[in-house]
Amino acid sequence: MKSTSVNSVSLTSGQALRAPHSTGYRIKLLSQLLYRKCSDRLEPYGLTPFHWLVLCCLWQEDGMPTSDIGEKLQQVGGTLTGVLDRMEERGFVRRERDRQDRRICRIWLTDAGIELEQVLPQVVADLHEETWEGVCTEDRERFSQVLNQAIANLS
Repeated sequence: MKSTSVNSVSLTSGQALRAPHSTGYRIKLLSQLLYRKCSDRLEPYGLTPFHWLVLCCLWQEDGMPTSDIGEKLQQVGGTLTGVLDRMEERGFVRRERDRQDRRICRIWLTDAGIELEQVLPQVVADLHEETWEGVCTEDRERFSQVLNQAIANLS
């Protein structure tokens, strides 16, 4: 039977598929740890990691339709609606009906949302560097490519 080494433990291929050694489990764990750390760093700004993602979309293209944001972030409408409600309550975005098609709701950054672009990218960049400390650039890039392929395989 083929064996795999995880944390200096030799595992048979069957064991490597089970938590806590499976790739899926470790990706989930990494995701949870990143979410917690990111939440802690964004909390002083009244934001969550999902708010950060929405802001990134709007910094690239202000006035996006809600549906386009949802597609870009692969989210369902109900989840995004609640997130946008909270962002609007906190004064980071505003909603406006499209003038040509009233069915479309566009999301616009407020001045406060625009100003966050001067601060938040560095906050997230610091977390990114902390996450990948000790991992060379080539390995970071390869890991990203592998994740993209796995996501594509399952999409």
